[in-house]
Amino acid sequence: MAARRARLVDAIVGLGRSEANLRTAVERGIIDFATYDPAAAAHDADLVVMATPIRAMPATLRAMRPALPPDAIVTDVGSVKQWVIENLEPELGPAMALVAAHPIAGKETTGAGAADPSLFQDHRVLITPSARSTPEAIEKIETLWKATGARVSQMSSAAHDRIMARASHLPQIVASALAAALHDAQIEGVRPTEFGAGGLRDTTRIAASSPEMWIDICLTNRAAIIEALAGFRTLVEEFAGALEQSDAAALKNIFERGRAMRRGLK
Repeated sequence: MAARRARLVDAIVGLGRSEANLRTAVERGIIDFATYDPAAAAHDADLVVMATPIRAMPATLRAMRPALPPDAIVTDVGSVKQWVIENLEPELGPAMALVAAHPIAGKETTGAGAADPSLFQDHRVLITPSARSTPEAIEKIETLWKATGARVSQMSSAAHDRIMARASHLPQIVASALAAALHDAQIEGVRPTEFGAGGLRDTTRIAASSPEMWIDICLTNRAAIIEALAGFRTLVEEFAGALEQSDAAALKNIFERGRAMRRGLK
């Protein structure tokens, strides 16, 4: 939607699985044409934006490749970059370019009905160049994202995945784990969630996100997430130890560290 508004594109083809979602996309003017067929979607497409669950990307691109122009550019919006690069590069034609990208913005809602052209305004987009990223292709993808109002920068895919494991993937896991732990909880026949106010709603908001998407993120960024979880587990054990010892000073230290981090968020 933002690309169309900036007059960067001509025809936009939407490839999807759900008739209702594709129909909504056409009705809202997000796409010009809808199809379930990867080859039909790829015909004469000089730019492909992969927005499927991460593990579905290689097979989708493989099905598209025979219909793509020889010099097509492929990019993505996945939250994991090393796996995407390693698994998409072998699916490219000899003259095709891959520019892996990650817009760090989103909602817990999904589908064309939730699409918002202002979503990326003033948010970061990280580009992680690889061996199949030409300067010309990188420039095009940067132009695309800057048109959305995003702040575009580059980093290595390895650094990206370790950073996102802590800044994005760990928060999702914590929110989902907390929501799952409370799902069937009862105290003397009463569900504690009935008494949850803004704090519980805010803390578990992202637990409403797509399980399909997050399963793929977890499985394709396993090592970095396990590393991030180890650090979080250490802190939880520190908190439990402080409680067991009735150590007010240690508790205060943890709460103050958390407060300082939250106040520093922009």
